[in-house]
Amino acid sequence: MEILGIQFSVERLQFIVMMLLILAVILYIRFLRKHRTPPEIEPAKPDLEGPMSDTELDRYARHIVLREVGGAGQQRLRKSKVLVIGAGGLGAPVLQYLAAAGVGAIGVIDDDIVSLSNLQRQVLFDENQLDIPKVFAAEAKLAALNPHIQIRPYNRRLTTEDASTLFADYDLVLDGTDNFKTRALVNKACVTTNTPLISGAISQWEGQVSLFHPAKGTPCYACIFPNEPADGLAPSCAEAGVMGALPGIIGSIMASEAIKHITGAGQTMAGEMLIFDALYGESRKIGLSRRENCPICGGRGEKNDQHVAG
Repeated sequence: MEILGIQFSVERLQFIVMMLLILAVILYIRFLRKHRTPPEIEPAKPDLEGPMSDTELDRYARHIVLREVGGAGQQRLRKSKVLVIGAGGLGAPVLQYLAAAGVGAIGVIDDDIVSLSNLQRQVLFDENQLDIPKVFAAEAKLAALNPHIQIRPYNRRLTTEDASTLFADYDLVLDGTDNFKTRALVNKACVTTNTPLISGAISQWEGQVSLFHPAKGTPCYACIFPNEPADGLAPSCAEAGVMGALPGIIGSIMASEAIKHITGAGQTMAGEMLIFDALYGESRKIGLSRRENCPICGGRGEKNDQHVAG
């Protein structure tokens, strides 16, 4: 048989056709492998109740050799559940250090998405995550940082209706939000559920941190800040600006307070407030007292007459 001026035997044509068919099948299989949707596999949840693996012992070795933490303290971190309110400037470093420290279950609630203006200070995220909900972007980064913990993302705004129910499932709450209404809501839910609260705030060059736990005799947030500040007196970071490294400093202090509270190491800032001024490199601590007849915690004791900048 002649094709395009070339003489082919029947056997040779059959061989060529067979090879073309085999090649077509191989290419089709490769196409399917490349474009098929992989089955969704639920990732295995880390076992937080059993003994630590050799990998975990190596990962947390620098904690375990600390006299104030040790193996027992690391196990307490591993079995603890911490909820972080806000995945922004303060939430980002808090989440990173809690995850790295081995806190067993970390919840994070936020309804915002990653934007370019966040990246000046929220170093948990990158440009490849723009327009992704912050809680899911954080979940991906934290899971890569430490696969031995659970990350629980809540992609929504915290509300009065669900706050107490949500908080009841956690041992500790860290609030890094930047508006009074949310802080007041978080404080009330913490008082209702007897959950200790570590609260941080930043603006421009200054930040502050305190631990509130009225069930253990400290004031609550409302004892110190009973009223919403007037318009313009406590502008948000978007309005007033913030130095990029400041959230890392204050967020790291919040994470440090959480680690101390969980492990029982040292002395926490319960009943005190640390104020840090990055512009002049100064810090100071002030004592806090419960407010008599506080409508939130019903505080008893000396009325707090100290005025603290929010």
